[in-house]
Amino acid sequence: MTTLDVAWESRAQVLADELEARGDLTDPAWKAAVAATPRHVLVPVAYEQRSNGEWCQFDVTSPSGLDRVYSTTTLVTALACRGTHYEGISSSTKPDLVVRMLEALDVHDGHKVLEIGTGTGYNAALLVHRLGDERVFSVDLDAEIVDPARERLASIGLHPTLVARDGVEGLPEHAPFDRIVATCSVPAVPGAWREQLVDGGLLLVDIKLNTNAGNLALLRRDGDQLSGWFTDRWAAFMAMRHHRERPRALPAPIERGGRTRFTLAPPNPWEHNRVVWFLAHLMGLPEGVRFGVRFDPDTRQPTAGTITAPDGSHAFVMLEPTPEGAWSVTESGPTPLWRAVEEAHRVWRAAGEPGWSRLGVTVTPGGQWVWLDDPHSEHRWRLG
Repeated sequence: MTTLDVAWESRAQVLADELEARGDLTDPAWKAAVAATPRHVLVPVAYEQRSNGEWCQFDVTSPSGLDRVYSTTTLVTALACRGTHYEGISSSTKPDLVVRMLEALDVHDGHKVLEIGTGTGYNAALLVHRLGDERVFSVDLDAEIVDPARERLASIGLHPTLVARDGVEGLPEHAPFDRIVATCSVPAVPGAWREQLVDGGLLLVDIKLNTNAGNLALLRRDGDQLSGWFTDRWAAFMAMRHHRERPRALPAPIERGGRTRFTLAPPNPWEHNRVVWFLAHLMGLPEGVRFGVRFDPDTRQPTAGTITAPDGSHAFVMLEPTPEGAWSVTESGPTPLWRAVEEAHRVWRAAGEPGWSRLGVTVTPGGQWVWLDDPHSEHRWRLG
C-alpha cells in the first residue's frame, strides 16, 4: 500500500472542521486547502521523543499515526547528531499555527508569496492550493530537505518553486514578493527580506533572541522600513540554520564564590513570563544563555531555575518564595546574570505588565528596534 492509497480524506476534513470550530481559521479558502491536502504524504517519516530522551520513528500510515498526522500536532521530521545526543532540526508545524499564520498574512488571490523554511512542504502545499504553483516560492538550507519535499509535492500534483539556499538570502531572482513568511526563528530580520518585499507588503517572522525569548511579529513595508506588532498568541519555531554552523558547548558553570541575595523577580520567566524573558535579553543578558532546572538529589523534585552563560557565569533562583514574597538567588562568575531579569521585570511592572500585543518592531537600513506601545516610546531597545 502506498501513502496515497491511505483513506485520509475524512481525517483531513475533520482536521479542517476542528480548526474552524476552534477559531484558528475563518477563511473558507484556507479550510478548503486543509481538507484537500494529504499531510501524511508530505510527512512520510516522523519521530517522537521518549521520556528517557531517546527518539524513535513511528508509522505515519498506521491508524494511530494518521490520527497524529491529522491533528494539531507538530511532527519532528529530521534529526541531527549533536555529540552525545540527537535533536530535531526540521519539523512539520502544528496545522493550527500554520493556518493562523496564513490568515494573519492576509493573502489574496494574485499575491506572490515567499516561504523561508520549506520543511516538509505542507505550508507550501496550502499556499499552492490557494494561489497556484507559479505564485508560491520556498527556500530551505539543505537539498536533502528541499528535494524530497519537491518530489512529495509533485506526487500530489503541486509544483511550487523550491530552492536549496540559506534562507537569510531570500530569493532575489524571483523578487519582489507581496508576502514573506518565515517558518524558522531569527534573532533579527535579515535585510534581504525587507528589500525583497513590495511596498505595503507583509512579513510574518518569529523573532527569537534565545529559546522562548521572542514571538511572531507581523511587519508591513513602508518605503525603506518595516514596522509592526508582535502577535498576541505566543508561538515558537526552530532557529534558522546556516552552513558551517557548529553547536557551541557551554563551559561548566562557575559555582565557587557564589553571591546569595533576595530578588523580587520570580523564577523561570522562560516558562511563566516570556515577555520579561525577552526584555531581559534586550536589557543585557549575554548571547548564548541557557536555562535549566536544579533538582533535589534526594527527592528528585525541582528546587530552582538556573541560567548559565558562555563565560561560565551562573545563577539559580529558588522556586519557593520567602514568606515576604521574595526569592533567593545565588550568582557566580563574572556576570551577574539575574540583574537583567530584575531590570526587565521592573520595567514590565512599571509599564502595566504588558502582553505581547503592546510590543512592536521597526526595521530600517540603519538598525532594528523593539518598542513598547509606540515606535518613539521611551521604552525602546536595539535589536541585533
